[in-house]
Amino acid sequence: MKKLAILLAFVFVIAGAVIATSARAVEGEIPAAPAIGATIEDFTLPDVTGQERSLKSLAGKKGTVLLFIAIQCPVSNAYNERMEKLAQDYKAKGIAVIGINSNVKEDADAVRGHAAEHKLSFPILKDPANKIADKLGATVTPEAYFIGADNKLLYHGRIDNSRNGDAIEATDLRNAIDASLAGKPIEKTEAKAFGCTIKRA
Repeated sequence: MKKLAILLAFVFVIAGAVIATSARAVEGEIPAAPAIGATIEDFTLPDVTGQERSLKSLAGKKGTVLLFIAIQCPVSNAYNERMEKLAQDYKAKGIAVIGINSNVKEDADAVRGHAAEHKLSFPILKDPANKIADKLGATVTPEAYFIGADNKLLYHGRIDNSRNGDAIEATDLRNAIDASLAGKPIEKTEAKAFGCTIKRA
């Protein structure tokens, strides 16, 4: 009886270890985002017409904003006008805005149609197999990454604090861009993004 109890205890310990390892594996499926100050390496993705576009070729002279977006996410869609205004407001200041769609079930044709419908003028790239979303640790839409002219990550997180445009109290992304353009330190380099989970392959 004592041997049976010992055997059962051993089985429970092993089972617990397996479950814990599995949980860690699930949690680790999405790599962590690069640290603020890390260099974001150049990458190439197809745009909605199938043309290969590199980050370097689309980058702004004074910085680049990468926005992970979706066509079926109500949170991302609530930001369509704000994202377009962001692109327009900073274009002349040397900041480029690039959209990235990493959702596996949203194909290029659908993304192109969605952009036309919502008058999104900035380039939108498709991210097959969510390789760039994985590389940058992106988890939701919308999620923003602001990269300086030297390819260093300066800000990561939400665009602002509210899905509801009438309840905005903190324009985190714009604050980061404005500080960078003014040559000042960015006070808030990270703010947790919120939205719909990226539907990975």
